[in-house]
Amino acid sequence: MNRRVVFRPQAEVEALEARDWYERCRRGLGTEFGAEMERVVRAITAEPASFARVHRDMRRAILRRFPYAVYFRVIRDEIVVLAVMHGRRHPRLWKRRR
Repeated sequence: MNRRVVFRPQAEVEALEARDWYERCRRGLGTEFGAEMERVVRAITAEPASFARVHRDMRRAILRRFPYAVYFRVIRDEIVVLAVMHGRRHPRLWKRRR
């Protein structure tokens, strides 16, 4: 089943801020971060149940090359991305998001 992906506004801002930060660090690195985010979102869309459940119905997909994770829920025919967070941020920050 091909599900539609919806980013909550905060998650979208987090992803864009991370991409911009990496681009400022090194030209082209932000593009690489964006490509890795796209790869993870495609993997989530293809097999959402293959990712670890971290809190009730919320799951986490970890990026390979960057220390970030995508927190998401499956709601009917949608993948709802709740947060895109650096591995060192406190995990409770995303738990309040629905």
